[in-house]
Amino acid sequence: MFLPGSVMEKSGNSLKESQIISGDLTLLREIGGLDYGDNIKFEPSKLLAKFQKEVNGSSASRRGVRFGYRKPKLALVFPDMLVDPQQILMVTVAAALQGIGYEIEVYSLEDGPVRTVWKNLKLTVNIIETIENRTMTVDWLNYDGVIVNSFEAMGVLSCLMQEPFKSVPLIWTIHEKTLAIRLRQHLSGGQTEIVEVWKKVFNRATVVVFPNYVLPVFYSAADVGNYFVIPGSPAEAWEADNFLALHKDNLRVRVDYGPDDLVIAIMGSQISYRGLWLEQALILQELRPYFVGSAFDSNSTSNLKIIILSGYSASNYSVAVEAIVLNLGYPKGIVKHVALDEGVDSVLSMADLVIYGSFREEQSFPDILIRAMCFGKPIIAPDLLMIKKYVDDRVNGYLFPKENIKFLKQIMLQVVSKGKLSPLARNIASIGKQTAKNLMVLETVEGYALLLEHILKLPSEVAPSQSVKEIPSKLKAEWQWHLFKEMADFTYLNRTSRSYGFLDNVESQWNHTQRESSGAVTAPNETFLYSIWDEEKSVQMNNTRKRREEEELKDRTEQPRGTWEDVYKSAKRADRSKNDLHERDDGELERTGQPLCIYEPYFGEGTWPFLQRRSLYRGLGLSAKGRRPGADDVDAPSRLPLLSNTYYRDVLGDYGAFLAIANRIDRIHKNAWIGFQSWRAMARKENLSKTAENALLDDIQARRHGDALYFWVRMDMDSRNPLKQDFWSFCDAINAGSCKFAFSVAFKKMYGIKHNLSSLPPMPVDGDTWSIMHSWVLPTRSFLEFVMFSRMFVDALDAQFYDEHHQSGQCYLSLSKDKHCYSRVLELLVNVWAYHSARRMVYVNPNTGVMQEHHKLKSRRGQMWVKWFEANTLKSMDEDLAEESDSDHPKKRWLWPSTGEVFWQGLYEKERNLRNREKEKRRQQSKDKISRIRKRTRQKVIGKYVKPPPDEIENTNTTVAVR
Repeated sequence: MFLPGSVMEKSGNSLKESQIISGDLTLLREIGGLDYGDNIKFEPSKLLAKFQKEVNGSSASRRGVRFGYRKPKLALVFPDMLVDPQQILMVTVAAALQGIGYEIEVYSLEDGPVRTVWKNLKLTVNIIETIENRTMTVDWLNYDGVIVNSFEAMGVLSCLMQEPFKSVPLIWTIHEKTLAIRLRQHLSGGQTEIVEVWKKVFNRATVVVFPNYVLPVFYSAADVGNYFVIPGSPAEAWEADNFLALHKDNLRVRVDYGPDDLVIAIMGSQISYRGLWLEQALILQELRPYFVGSAFDSNSTSNLKIIILSGYSASNYSVAVEAIVLNLGYPKGIVKHVALDEGVDSVLSMADLVIYGSFREEQSFPDILIRAMCFGKPIIAPDLLMIKKYVDDRVNGYLFPKENIKFLKQIMLQVVSKGKLSPLARNIASIGKQTAKNLMVLETVEGYALLLEHILKLPSEVAPSQSVKEIPSKLKAEWQWHLFKEMADFTYLNRTSRSYGFLDNVESQWNHTQRESSGAVTAPNETFLYSIWDEEKSVQMNNTRKRREEEELKDRTEQPRGTWEDVYKSAKRADRSKNDLHERDDGELERTGQPLCIYEPYFGEGTWPFLQRRSLYRGLGLSAKGRRPGADDVDAPSRLPLLSNTYYRDVLGDYGAFLAIANRIDRIHKNAWIGFQSWRAMARKENLSKTAENALLDDIQARRHGDALYFWVRMDMDSRNPLKQDFWSFCDAINAGSCKFAFSVAFKKMYGIKHNLSSLPPMPVDGDTWSIMHSWVLPTRSFLEFVMFSRMFVDALDAQFYDEHHQSGQCYLSLSKDKHCYSRVLELLVNVWAYHSARRMVYVNPNTGVMQEHHKLKSRRGQMWVKWFEANTLKSMDEDLAEESDSDHPKKRWLWPSTGEVFWQGLYEKERNLRNREKEKRRQQSKDKISRIRKRTRQKVIGKYVKPPPDEIENTNTTVAVR
């Protein structure tokens, strides 16, 4: 295969001129002299195999119920709102998708005049706001799919490469060659690092869509197996119109062509292959009679000019053209070669007639031929399948049999008359121009609709789109040119230079980042994708925070455990008596003494813009990666090792944060009240305002509602519930119709119900609403009780669904593979517990702070399952599970012991007895040591000197003196 711009090799078979002159293409092909390049094809085999596998898998395991309460929702992303062909294409596609049931929102990094066009389609247009020039403030999880147009929307692509947005289906459309040319330059220059960075970006896209089969070959350096082609674009017509509008002068003067010259442009395939030069040589051979006087008189031959528009400037194709012209005996100056990357539009504007001189079976109608037709030139082309599909012979173009090139002479006699184009040829060219202006609209519109059907995994509350066949015919007959007629700036935009400028800026930032030392802090506006230095710094800060927490825990004295009340009192007493010598940060100091702390669970860097940085709030990272640098966030996996398991981190979702905080809560939470707020509430602008925060704090300090659940994100206002369904209907809708079944099975397992008694607690329809999205506040003691209940509930769900879900990815609560299997059931669990444990449920308006009690206690009489949810019952069940875990040590997989503390009254006695035994053992060891010391064998004295008394010494001396 020859890629565009590669050096073309000479054919292995040298052909004699007689063979070329014969024009017998069949003979030439049989002897190997003519290669049509049929082996050069783009086939998205990996992607098609993936689609087929998913179709087979979904059909084999399809179950559950689709409710279809809302439309599938798409986001279209553009780098700007300026007029260009891609805007025209996507407006056409969006109008068709609207017609079959899609809801669409438009995003752009910059504003522009096309915003009016989108508004005329009654679509919402959002100009994306950024924080510190880098962070997107968009919750992409709100959309079932995202379509990003152009690599210039790199900011959005970078955001979609971060958690939690990595799972959002992404279609990335690329219609420019600029990035491909730059990647090739990097490879030739040995800069493989930046190519690898771009490959990561390409790998993030679910599908990379190109408008023709040439661009995937250009972008082969970044191919990761997700390329796809949806043929068709208004770019050729738009480029031709703008070129003619900007170049009204006579371009022939610049190349010494006269106004009476007949200029013939011979074009070839945009992909170079071995037989291309020979095919064009055959075309030139058939045009020879016009230069020897057989078709015109001798005075007219000098007015005939030929331009070979083929090959690329980096190749030696011009050398091959010169050799062919010389061998065929063309007069000097008649035939000229122009590379495809050196001015296609200029050549087409000067040409009177265009001949397509490639016999390769194209996979779609050649773009270069469309452009020639858009310039209003009559075309002559071989009868290839893709060309015959759109060109009718002698209606909007001329066709000749590719196996009988001699037929070209007859066509030339009809097209050219007396050195000029015939009136018939001009009329055919005019019809061809109208045809080319809206060529392949149907293929484009239906292609995008079919692609979305394959890649979107719609939740059970989403209605599927209508069939592609249901698209109104008027929406796929032509591009939406009429919507752009009134645009004041519908003029030429030099998108190529703009793209190169963007790439220069990106690469300069990347090069600067590479030069930064590992300890330096990268400037906010100098970040490209993932910065390895930022990641290293974040890891170091996380390690420092963990060491500080471990040192703090070492200073605590172990408290003997008793009842749950004793544990709670002992924990508080330890906090009050602890000598806190470690240095606290500002956030921790400000939270001291506050009645409430609200935790914000998050996973990944994409959530950072939606997290608060005030003392009332504290972040809670569900993963060691993607933690906010410099923030006093809680590391959930270090508090609950279960969350280090990616399966349970995903399946529990934000619920893992509850378990992590509740595990030895006295070590992390020192406030009387505890709350949680989802970062998605902030994204939906349903977070607590400053006024609502003050109102909430005043209410809990005054205890106006006592032991209550305060919430501020309502179920009846959720986008998943446009019909305002009741509790169980809504839960079924978002869980493929299996919510009530899951609750029933879990309750039966929790409480050991053996008979077929209905085990579904009633959630009455009384005109009030319920809490969603894990945004609520509870007294800390009530929170611990709720976690005690929810641990058993989660364990029951896990026992029911783990085996199938972990092995195959198929979830009973979803219509497709879903790693967040029962997180949607857990989202509603707090309502069941609060209602049936007789807690007040108070709605707090997040804007005004006005409070309203829902499901008042008087209206609940006779409907609450109080005995099943009271604290004593739950404590008894919890202790039974703890005793079983402590004594039996079951060998089967069991989730409950991993979700928090394992404690029961017998454990306290066991620990006390163990301490007494250890104390007695130490005492006995001490006694044995003393006994050994007393009873040990001592060595007998061999002899010793006894000093005599002083008088005996004197007597001895006297006696010596007398002598």
